[in-house]
Amino acid sequence: MENLEQLKYDQALKRVKRIKGFYTHLIVYIVINIAVFISNYQQLEPNEPFFGIKLFSTPLFWGIGLLAHGLSVFMPTWFLGKDWEERKIKELMEKQKNNKWE
Repeated sequence: MENLEQLKYDQALKRVKRIKGFYTHLIVYIVINIAVFISNYQQLEPNEPFFGIKLFSTPLFWGIGLLAHGLSVFMPTWFLGKDWEERKIKELMEKQKNNKWE
């Protein structure tokens, strides 16, 4: 019984660390992109358009990475989640038991 509780605790701890990692990434994203935005804005030439690729390229591409990070942390577990892992482990254990490795 104690091992089951320890396993549940370890899984919860791992999940909390993943969520914390995402929020840390989000805070760094916001702080750094504000600094980049201000720096790029100050370096604009007098007739240069405000909505240029130069001003928004870093937040855009980093934002794509941040979105992927968020999906990996908060995406529903139906896609490659815990149930899938358990099914795959059972399948592989059964193959090993029957010596039918592919």
